[in-house]
Amino acid sequence: MAISSREVEHFLTRNHDAVLSTIRMNGATQLSAVTVGFYKGGAIFTTTKSRAKFINLNRTPECSLLISNSNWRPYLVLEGKAHIFSADTLDPKTLKNILRAAYRSAAGKEHPNWADYDEAMKKDERVAIFVSGDNIYGTIEN
Repeated sequence: MAISSREVEHFLTRNHDAVLSTIRMNGATQLSAVTVGFYKGGAIFTTTKSRAKFINLNRTPECSLLISNSNWRPYLVLEGKAHIFSADTLDPKTLKNILRAAYRSAAGKEHPNWADYDEAMKKDERVAIFVSGDNIYGTIEN
């Protein structure tokens, strides 16, 4: 049975541990642990431009994202293309708002000091990665 966007949202508001699968230059799989949140029908997380996950997704955006909890049950998989939100593609205000949305969604709360957060995001050259999931499956309960 198909998993609805409402079910994806409900699951991602309670489960934030994920494993991202990307494709290395040599075709091998690269796995990365990430913390995700719900965003516009899919999952979002942040990373830096120096990380393998960013480099791989920038070259080959196809990926899989397995979201679960510490018990590994239930789980949800989003397969599809990653969309990268960065200073190279967005104006500073839009990027700031997306990075803040990623934090809010993954943490489930407001940051105690948004000015410090924004400065750290700039300094670290953070980007936001969004995976919508062209193919969605898993063991979440309907």
